[in-house]
Amino acid sequence: MGDAGEGLVDAESRVQERLEELARERAEKPRQQDTRDPEVVRELESLRLARTELEQQLNATVHERRKAVIRDAMAEVDRRIAASEAGKRPL
Repeated sequence: MGDAGEGLVDAESRVQERLEELARERAEKPRQQDTRDPEVVRELESLRLARTELEQQLNATVHERRKAVIRDAMAEVDRRIAASEAGKRPL
């Protein structure tokens, strides 16, 4: 019966060792400064989230007219993402 508890202790120690290893790796990597404007970063994240939501809607929709509207919206979101990534402000 003592063997089951021993396995848990081993698993916990391996998890702890892995967490410590990841922390060391993070500390050793040089930190890259994100020089982008925080507002642009937020906008890009928002656009990517919107695109993901539109993809889910497209996959769940069966009506062709609704699919066309969603595709148009996705194209607009893609255009805005490209403009933001290029450093231009989308209209």
